Amino acid sequence: GIMTGSGPGGRITKQDIQDAAKAAAAPAAPAAPVPAAAPVPAAAVARPAAAPVPAPTAAAAAARGRTEKLTRLRSLVARRMVESLQISAQLTTVVEADVTRIAKLRDRAKGAFLAREGVKLSFLPFFAVAACEALREHPVINSSIDLEGGTVTYHDAENLGVAVDTDRGLVVPVIHNASDLNLSGMARKIDELAARTRANQVSPDDLGGGTFTLTNTGSRGALFDTPILNQPQVAILGTGSVVKRPAVVTDPELGEVIAVRSKVYLALTYDHRIVDGADAARFLTAVASRLEEGAFEAELGL
Repeated sequence: GIMTGSGPGGRITKQDIQDAAKAAAAPAAPAAPVPAAAPVPAAAVARPAAAPVPAPTAAAAAARGRTEKLTRLRSLVARRMVESLQISAQLTTVVEADVTRIAKLRDRAKGAFLAREGVKLSFLPFFAVAACEALREHPVINSSIDLEGGTVTYHDAENLGVAVDTDRGLVVPVIHNASDLNLSGMARKIDELAARTRANQVSPDDLGGGTFTLTNTGSRGALFDTPILNQPQVAILGTGSVVKRPAVVTDPELGEVIAVRSKVYLALTYDHRIVDGADAARFLTAVASRLEEGAFEAELGL
């Protein structure tokens, strides 16, 4: 430290030097002992309870450690998926749609709709109707390509394949002339065709002639995926789970505000040999706009 003199004018004297030397030689005072923390009994330490491990289902338990022959359907799907990726140049474009209006319409109408039509009103028929309307305006999405022959065919009908998850595997029955159906007709047809597909009661005609496919992976909670084309189609639309998210919306009086909205991702996989990115974006924008507009009151009797 700095020595302070005790002499006149703060001068350092001989005595100051001797006192400083004695202070430096003196042992430092021991620090006050810190009391040791009392040991905590092991039983007193709080430990989070271990989460119970769910037991596997009987079917899952039976499959463990087993080798079995592929079913005919599984083998067919496996071959077609690989062939599809080898045949065409596939990529996926995704947009987000605000389906709050449809969600509110559905809540208002689903009770009366079930009583009148005999089927539940899900989001899927809304997606199907919007897709079919957009296909009419964007024919390249509803086409097929013959690269060897150097031709492209623009189909004169929207034959909508709807992917159905069955115990046997994925099956895609087709709604022929789907654009002729209104919302109620689409809901009934999807329900009827899905039920027959799961019961293995579909005919070859039910499974052939599709020009575009709709797959609702959101029914199992997926936000979006990148579906594989159902050859020789050039596009497939995957609809994700409808979830509530905060979003910026414009209020006539308050301006931009944050509100809770029902949102869904729409993922279009397409064949880049004939469909360009701009084509895919225009189609998806048309589908999203139709859904966000939500003008289905008349068809729902509201």
